[in-house]
Amino acid sequence: MNSAVYLDHNGTTLLDPRVLQAMMPYLSEQHGNATSRHVFGRGARQAIDHARGQVADAVGAHPSQVIFTAGGTEADNLAICGIPATRPNGQIAMSAIEHPAVTRPAFAMRSRGHRVAVIAVDHVGRVEKNHLDAILEKPTALVSVMLANNETGVIQDIAGIAETTRRHGAFMHTDAVQGLGKIKLDFTALNVHAMSLSAHKINGPQGAGALVLDKRVDIQPLLHGGGQEKGLRSGTENVAAIVGFGAACELIRHELVQRTGAVRQLRDQLELGLKALGAHIFGAASSNERLPNTSFFAFPEIEGETLVMALDRKGFAVASGSACSSDSTEPSHVLLAMGVEPELARGAVRVSFGAGNSRQQLVAFLQVLENELQRLKRLTAVAV
Repeated sequence: MNSAVYLDHNGTTLLDPRVLQAMMPYLSEQHGNATSRHVFGRGARQAIDHARGQVADAVGAHPSQVIFTAGGTEADNLAICGIPATRPNGQIAMSAIEHPAVTRPAFAMRSRGHRVAVIAVDHVGRVEKNHLDAILEKPTALVSVMLANNETGVIQDIAGIAETTRRHGAFMHTDAVQGLGKIKLDFTALNVHAMSLSAHKINGPQGAGALVLDKRVDIQPLLHGGGQEKGLRSGTENVAAIVGFGAACELIRHELVQRTGAVRQLRDQLELGLKALGAHIFGAASSNERLPNTSFFAFPEIEGETLVMALDRKGFAVASGSACSSDSTEPSHVLLAMGVEPELARGAVRVSFGAGNSRQQLVAFLQVLENELQRLKRLTAVAV
């Protein structure tokens, strides 16, 4: 059993035992293909339909709007590639702080004749609405702005951005992968046309996600085949993972307030300790709304990767940024877009709390962090 303290819940989360319990029958005796007409197939179809309703209920949508995918990345790709494909030559606009699951397919669409415009953000990571207005003066197929940033935790005014987007005749997509399970989501209130979700960020299984889609939006599929998911996502459904996704959504619907209150207390206590140690906390302006579990910070002249590895050796698992782009040695593109100096950005470390974390773990973490900072500073002084 790993005794390390896990503080990287924005990267992924532990599968909730109650979710596993819901999945188990579909990993063993209930093995039907949901497209089959016999009793086994009908059982699988009923399980998927039930999960579809659970996901929809968690985000204020109708079950018919939920398209299951193999994860948040596929959901993003389906929106970013599938919606503009129906509106040839319209530009794709995205914020400068998007996840690679949005930026890479957007840039790939240039080969199909679409221009890409990048919307600037301010020093705390909020979209510059004046810049968005200027970009939308050109014919635009799709605007994509993430609901909550995976690194800083900064939450955007998606409903306001969507209103501007709709006024210019463009479709609006939001990557809500990090928001689900941490803040209340309402697809209708957000006023978007499409929203991406993922199961493994909410103590569900890896390999399941969804695109919530306004039924009036034309979209082309990425995958062609048997016509599953209304022809928008062909391929035999992963019934167990979909059931797990639904079960995880049902849990957060009932436990959201309790969960967010617990992690907010830990985050706030952490940041008091970080400030005492001289940390710069990104996106933490008093007027800025952030995810309750997330803190992204740096110490001057301390490399983030070095600190992450030092903490790992002491039994604390934290991140230097997005888990999906951790192979890069470049500073966080999110921080650079916010105007953070590259030297400070290279020091960025992310702590994200979740189920199982305690105040005792936090106290121990701060003590270890202080010790490691002192050690690294001594090593730096000797090297100089």
